[in-house]
Amino acid sequence: MKKFLLIYAMGATLLLIACMATLRHSHLEVARLRNNNEALSSETKLYKIRYNDSAASVVAMQLQLKEYKEQHARDAKQIRALDLQLRRVESTAKAATQSEVHFVAPQIDTIILRDTLSQFRWHDKWVDIEGTIRGDSVECTIESIDTLQQVIHRVPRRFWFIRYGTKAIRQEVVCSNPHTRIVYAEYIELPKRHRKR
Repeated sequence: MKKFLLIYAMGATLLLIACMATLRHSHLEVARLRNNNEALSSETKLYKIRYNDSAASVVAMQLQLKEYKEQHARDAKQIRALDLQLRRVESTAKAATQSEVHFVAPQIDTIILRDTLSQFRWHDKWVDIEGTIRGDSVECTIESIDTLQQVIHRVPRRFWFIRYGTKAIRQEVVCSNPHTRIVYAEYIELPKRHRKR
């Protein structure tokens, strides 16, 4: 009888532990899906900070690797093109920028035969340039569009051919505009114990 009660108590304890683990996983999954729903239903908040710097704020999404592969297949392909393994990616970020410049510049060392007005326009997939030449000056508008993709991934330690652990966290930034040159990038990771949702 004691043996039966002991087996029953162990079974009930294991069942209780399994139920608690399932309940915890369900609560985490509901919180993740709620957060993703909020991220999808909210708009990107665009605002200016001091010195007229442009800034954007979005709610972060939490996707599982399978969901990311399905919903962001093009980005996953680009990550593989960087010779990175998707399972080592910590997070990705993407931002699009647009620049517009309007200026009037005087012509230098120009012989003006008559007062003429001529216009010019040039564009490609990323840049639009429009301008007017009036006598001794040039009035020009330049518009440039760019998309930046950021991939944060783990670099594994190596011992001969064996990869293990994490040696460093690296960020890769890719811009889609061939006229743009990346001059600075920064990634700051907060320890998990400080992250609260």
